[in-house]
Amino acid sequence: MSAPQLRTLQLLLLLGATWARAGAPRCTYTFVLPQQKFTGAVCWSGPSAARPAAEAVNASEVAALRMRVGRHEELLRELQRLAAADGAVAGEVRALRKESRGLSARLGQLRAQLQHEAGPGAGPGPGAEPAALLALLGERVLNVSAEAQRAAARFHQLDVKFRELAQLVTQQSGLIARLERLCPGGTGGQQQVLPPPLVPVVPVSLVGGINDTSRRLDPAPEPLRDQTPRQQGPLASPVPAGHPAVPTKPTGPWQDCAEAHRSGHRQSGVYELRLGRHVGSAWCEQQLEGGGWTVIQRRQDGSVNFFTTWQHYKVGFGQPDGEYWLGLEPVHQLTSRGDHELLVLLEDWGGRSARAHYDGFSLEPESDHYRLRLGQYHGDAGDSLSWHNDKPFSTVDRDRDSYSGNCALYQRGGWWYHACAHSNLNGVWHRGGHYRSRYQDGVYWAEFRGGAYSLKKAAMLIRPLRL
Repeated sequence: MSAPQLRTLQLLLLLGATWARAGAPRCTYTFVLPQQKFTGAVCWSGPSAARPAAEAVNASEVAALRMRVGRHEELLRELQRLAAADGAVAGEVRALRKESRGLSARLGQLRAQLQHEAGPGAGPGPGAEPAALLALLGERVLNVSAEAQRAAARFHQLDVKFRELAQLVTQQSGLIARLERLCPGGTGGQQQVLPPPLVPVVPVSLVGGINDTSRRLDPAPEPLRDQTPRQQGPLASPVPAGHPAVPTKPTGPWQDCAEAHRSGHRQSGVYELRLGRHVGSAWCEQQLEGGGWTVIQRRQDGSVNFFTTWQHYKVGFGQPDGEYWLGLEPVHQLTSRGDHELLVLLEDWGGRSARAHYDGFSLEPESDHYRLRLGQYHGDAGDSLSWHNDKPFSTVDRDRDSYSGNCALYQRGGWWYHACAHSNLNGVWHRGGHYRSRYQDGVYWAEFRGGAYSLKKAAMLIRPLRL
C-alpha cells in the first residue's frame, strides 16, 4: 500500500472518531484493499494430526484370529458333546446286538418247531389241516427273518456312524492342537509354552478297519464287580482297601515272587521281598500264567494319589493289597538280577479286558534316571509303551521329558514321558471312562480305548524270563 493511500486512510479514521464524539450517528465503512501477493512458504502452526498407535497396526488380523479361535471353540464344545454321546452310541449298539441274538434264538426255535410239525408221525392237530399249519409257521419264519435283517441293517448304520464320529474326534483333536500353536503369546516378550500334543481320542486300530471294529465292539457280560467281593488276581486284590497289608506267608524274605513260587507257595497275596539292602512288601500273583509274577503297579479305585514327587516314586507308595507303586529303586534292584518280562493288564468300564506283553523289561539306575528298557511287544491291547522306550522317568519336580513343557504337570502323574505320552497308567483315575479335562491326564492306554478314556483297572507285573 502506497504512502498517499495510508494518509487518506488515517484522515478518514480521524474524521470518523470526531463524529462519534460529537454524537453523530454511527456509520459503517467498507474498505477495498488491493489484492496482495504472497511469496515464499506458508506455514501452519496448529496441532499436527495424531499418528496411529503402533498397537493398532495388526488389530484387524488379531480380530480375525479371535473370530477363528471362537469358531473352533464352538467346534471343541461340539466335539466334547460327541465324545459324551460315544457311551450312549456304544450302549445302543450293545442293545441291538442283544436283540439280534434274541431274534436269532427265536428263529431257531420256530425252525425246530416247523421241522417237528413236518416230521414223520406228526398227525394233524384238532381242527387244523397240516398244510395250513405249515403255511402259518412259514409266514412266522419269514417275519422273524425280516426283523433280524432290519436289526442287522440298523446295527450296520450305527457302526458306520460310530466310525465317522471317531474320525471326526481325531481330526478335531489335531485341529485344536494346531490352533493352540497359532495363538499369540503373552505380553512382555515371554515365549508361550505350548500344551502337550494329544494322542488320538479313539484308537487308530478302531477307526481303521471294519473287522477290527466289530471285534472290539463285541460286548462282554457286564460284571457286577462293585456289588460282589473282590476277586483274587492282579487287577483286584482280595483284601479290602484301607486295611494294612499283612504277609500271606510268614516265611521269607524272598528274592522275588518267582523264588517263593518255586518254593511251593502258590497262593497269591502279600509277600516279603529282599529289595537290595532293604526288605519290603509286594503283591505276588502266583496263579496267573504259571505264577511267579511281582506286581509293581496297580490302579483299581482311585484311592491313592499318583500325582506326587520324585522321592515318592523312587521308594514307592500305597499298599500292596490295593492301589500302589512298588518303587523305581526296588524295581531296578529286581530287574538288575537278570532278564525280566513285563505283563500289562487293562480293563475298561464295560468289563472288557486287554493285555500287553513285553519279552524284555528293566530299569537303569538312578544315575540314569531309571531309564526304561523294553523288549518286543505281544498281546491284544496295542503297543502304547514302546514309544516311551529308552526314555528317563519324569515327575512334576524332575522334568526330563523330550517336550518343551513339563509333561508330568500336564499328565498329572509320573511316567517315562516322551513328548508327551501314548500311555499314562499313573495318571488321574477318572470314574466312568470318558472324562473332561484340559489335558489328557487320565489312566489311559491310547491303543486300547484312546487318550480321552480313563480305564477302570490297570496292573503292571514282572517276572524273570527263566524261572
